[in-house]
Amino acid sequence: MASKHKSSTSGPSRAGSAGSRLREVATTGRVVLLVVAVLALVFVFENTRHVTIRIIGPEVSAPLWLALAAMLVIGWLLGRFVTVRRR
Repeated sequence: MASKHKSSTSGPSRAGSAGSRLREVATTGRVVLLVVAVLALVFVFENTRHVTIRIIGPEVSAPLWLALAAMLVIGWLLGRFVTVRRR
């Protein structure tokens, strides 16, 4: 009888532990991160054409996605600088 009891309780507990593992792996933050990563890849592949960028003097040719990513980083750094200076 002890073996029946073990086999009957081990089935549901294994299913429950697999479900809890899935919930641990697929957290909301990880799902959002995965969606953002996929959207970033789509953005890069859609914006591969080269553009000419002129800043004050020299002209530079670069992929559009790289130019936009550089502007994103520069804007983020400026935002951090302004936020830190206010405190």
